Amino acid sequence: MNFRRLFACLLALVLIGCASLPPPLAAAKPQPAFVIAANPLAANAGLEVLRRGGSAVDAAIAVQAMLSLVEPQSSGVGGGAFMTYYDSATRQVEVYDGREVAPAQATPSMFLDSSGKPLPFDTAVLSGRATGVPGAVKMLALAHEEHGNSPWSSLFGGAERTASEGFIVSPRLERMIHADFAENHAPDVIAYFSKPNGTLLKAGDRLVNTPYAAFLRHLASQGPGALYSGETAARIVARTRAGPLSGSMTMADLANYRPVKRAALCTPYRVYIACAPPPPSSGVGLLQLLMMLERTDIASRGPGDPQAWFLFAEASRLMYADRDRYVGDPAFMKVPVEGLLDPNYVASRSRLIGDRAGPPPLPGTPAGALVAAADTSLEPTGTSHFIVRDAAGNVVSMTTTVESIFGSGRMVDGFFLNNQMTDFSFRPVDAEGRPAANAVAPGKRPRSSMTPLILLNGDRSFAGAFGSAGGNAILAYVAKSMVAAIDWGLPVQQAIAAPNLVARGANFNAEVTKFSPEMLAALGERGILLKPGQGEDSGVQAVMIRNGAVDGGADPRREGVVLTLPPQR
Repeated sequence: MNFRRLFACLLALVLIGCASLPPPLAAAKPQPAFVIAANPLAANAGLEVLRRGGSAVDAAIAVQAMLSLVEPQSSGVGGGAFMTYYDSATRQVEVYDGREVAPAQATPSMFLDSSGKPLPFDTAVLSGRATGVPGAVKMLALAHEEHGNSPWSSLFGGAERTASEGFIVSPRLERMIHADFAENHAPDVIAYFSKPNGTLLKAGDRLVNTPYAAFLRHLASQGPGALYSGETAARIVARTRAGPLSGSMTMADLANYRPVKRAALCTPYRVYIACAPPPPSSGVGLLQLLMMLERTDIASRGPGDPQAWFLFAEASRLMYADRDRYVGDPAFMKVPVEGLLDPNYVASRSRLIGDRAGPPPLPGTPAGALVAAADTSLEPTGTSHFIVRDAAGNVVSMTTTVESIFGSGRMVDGFFLNNQMTDFSFRPVDAEGRPAANAVAPGKRPRSSMTPLILLNGDRSFAGAFGSAGGNAILAYVAKSMVAAIDWGLPVQQAIAAPNLVARGANFNAEVTKFSPEMLAALGERGILLKPGQGEDSGVQAVMIRNGAVDGGADPRREGVVLTLPPQR
């Protein structure tokens, strides 16, 4: 099939993702299994499951259980996640949406003060209203029901033992414990990370979490009901209903949570097919950005060419303008996915890239778009990403989060509760009364920047996976790593380590010290004045299969590792 025909076929499938796909092909020869995660203990927990013959989903459950313990600033069982799953037998890609939802009694004005003005973010994030109904555990249970090999009860032993015996605080966790975010001043955070003498833990200290170990024993024996009903659920409700600014979550909200299985969005990128989650994830934005970049000459340049970074920045700004305006929960509003990915529309957006950066670009008007208010959502830079491939070739690419650092700063049974409700727009309407696409509503999922991506070859064999942490900067982090690995041909580890540049609206944030003075000057001449700022601490984990070999990488800005198992023949 030539590329034009492939492109036409895939475009016709973009809304239904990968639901109607070619028949299964012959199985490939055995390939190494692997786990790539942001913490060595989490990666080892997943690898141990694979070593026992577990599936990629089995291993993902073990990884998440351990991350909740050793990387609590980023993700946990009290949060939510998106999983993009590749089935090696059918060569299909599907998405499991474990995004949190707003409680049934949530209101559009819940983050406005008595005068109708948005609450300060630090006030909102520490409030009882910040927590959405967690979804990660039920999502993993659904994926396990469909793709698990090992008994659910066998997947939590590693994390349970580590919680009971304790683990050594890493330098990165020490940095988060001693940071000065609002959550660091929350009573539960201070209590959990304080020594008996009242001082805070440091790297090298041992941290024991017996309440979490007990919860994991219940989760292993009782299934997901251990979190969504019973004593743990009651404690979650009580903790979110405590002041200040108490929330409205109920036991019914927890019991009624349902993960959603969705068709992936897939579009061509170079010789590959890129598949990402649909809304409320921002996968449509990532795919649109890749499609715009494909219409430039960025691939013929390289990381040392300032024009390449200029093109990346300007395409990013155009993408964010559209993403911010139009993406939300599709159950509550029409998201113009087809219009945003229409080749003619993408071409019209890419033609707006000129010779010099100007004012922030306005959102376009893709087919199917409805009038919406300008976006005011805030997305802190938390979250974690990991990738697993099992011995059968099935792959999990999963991004998971409690949102901000240590979530809402409130803890139940040894894990932190998310602050995902603050991912909604605090202003439900603009001055003209137009609704925000990402306004709060009961049962609604907040828009997410999490975009766990899977890359396929033309014959739909597995070609790679990418994903990152980093709040709204996730889209830029993932796209940069893909451009560096695919267009510039860098090894994946080098592609991830390449400087980050996040261009959104009027802001050009970057790892300034990683660019040469000459590069900074050349970008300045093009109207791009880079400055350091929030959004540089990426957490990209990625892999590509090149000539049959695993080329994987873990973000050096964190403490991740790539662990592999040789194929079993």
